Amino acid sequence: MTKPKLTVVLGPTASGKTDFAIEIAQEKNGTIISADSRQVYRGMDIGTAKVRDMQGIPHYLIDIREPNESLSLAQWQQLAFQAIDSAISKGKHPILAGGTMLYIESVIYNFDIPRVHPNDAFRAEKEATPAAEL
Repeated sequence: MTKPKLTVVLGPTASGKTDFAIEIAQEKNGTIISADSRQVYRGMDIGTAKVRDMQGIPHYLIDIREPNESLSLAQWQQLAFQAIDSAISKGKHPILAGGTMLYIESVIYNFDIPRVHPNDAFRAEKEATPAAEL
């Protein structure tokens, strides 16, 4: 049995990734999974190409968190795998598109990311430490 194919569109900011991913999605009956660490946050529309016309192409992992909510790589990866599986189960071609390489690599290399709870006390301590001391 062959594995379903995943197309990856990556590159720097403003390089045309979104338009190219939409073109591929139109040709291949696809759906787009955003691999952009800013598009996950509601309200972060400037500089992320979120406000564009999605031309009827389903998009996943956009506007899934408030800016004050965290999203770990492990959480994002799990959501990405779910979106890919959902696309495939609907007969759609999944297209991973974005410029956050760690997100992309976590999917294509199937990173085994340990589930570690945030250490809020440590974070608060470091946030209160002057930059020169850090």
